[in-house]
Amino acid sequence: MPEYGAIIAGTGSYLPEKRLTNEDLSRLVDTNDQWITQRTGIKERRIAAEHESTASLATAAARRALADANLNASDLDLIICATITPEMGFPSTACFVAAGLGLNSTPAFDLAAACSGFLYALETATAFIKSGRYKNVLVMGAETISRITDYKDRGSCILFGDGAGAAILQRSTDTKRGVLYTGIHADGHGWELLHLKPGSRHVMDEVMLSSRDQFTKLRGREVYKFAVQRFEELITDALRKCELTPESVSLIIPHQSNLRIIEYAMEKLGLPMEKAFVNLDRYGNTSAASVPIALDEARRTGRIGPGSVVLFVAFGAGLTWSNAVIRF
Repeated sequence: MPEYGAIIAGTGSYLPEKRLTNEDLSRLVDTNDQWITQRTGIKERRIAAEHESTASLATAAARRALADANLNASDLDLIICATITPEMGFPSTACFVAAGLGLNSTPAFDLAAACSGFLYALETATAFIKSGRYKNVLVMGAETISRITDYKDRGSCILFGDGAGAAILQRSTDTKRGVLYTGIHADGHGWELLHLKPGSRHVMDEVMLSSRDQFTKLRGREVYKFAVQRFEELITDALRKCELTPESVSLIIPHQSNLRIIEYAMEKLGLPMEKAFVNLDRYGNTSAASVPIALDEARRTGRIGPGSVVLFVAFGAGLTWSNAVIRF
């Protein structure tokens, strides 16, 4: 069997039009622009309209990725959607996206790894492509986090926004380009640091609703420590596994969680902030959507071009953490 590589043939993203600014949040909870900006770097985030959903955001991003790759939806062999805010409990969000693209037999499934979700999906798609099983795989990260956010909890509501990003992975005989490395990890012992309770373990009932436990719960300080530690480990691991130097990396695209996490980790690694792509000031933390949205923006603004080596890192609920290296 020939050896295959998996290249990025196209990317796309979609952000809802509605903006929720720090000033808007100051009317909902005891906070202000200065407090939020100093602690997170976030100035505003996008919020899905009533008529929008995770699948509609994902479908819009998918269409843009297909156009960028000069492909039709019928060219897709597989669809993977990373999300923790699915369209429904079932069927999968990916199935709704497939239907929205006019497909009726293409395999489609969801993957839940929270903020690490897109890189988990990237590794999964890469394995399918390198095995020779599929040629074109649509990989998405899509979230409507606003639907599970408690806007009475200032520690969490300031962080999250909605959006979707997508990429087309395509089989190639050029193994020196495309996805060079992926790594995924998880430790379920840390689930309490960041979680959403409703499910088979914690059934939605009046007690849950009265205590507002149906919303996302976050232990901010502990998550911060975890993220900083993993950020450094993931960068070091990727450089070592791919035999790269920091100078040979064109751009680092981290999960857009908190600007202070990115700044602290980059400084600790001795890397200039200019090497990290940051857009969380405009979108906040969009969980699984943050990395593909940043990837699409980086490509469309010229931060990534032919020959660029890009290093990705993500960390989130699970606890999960992941990294990847792609040569464009």
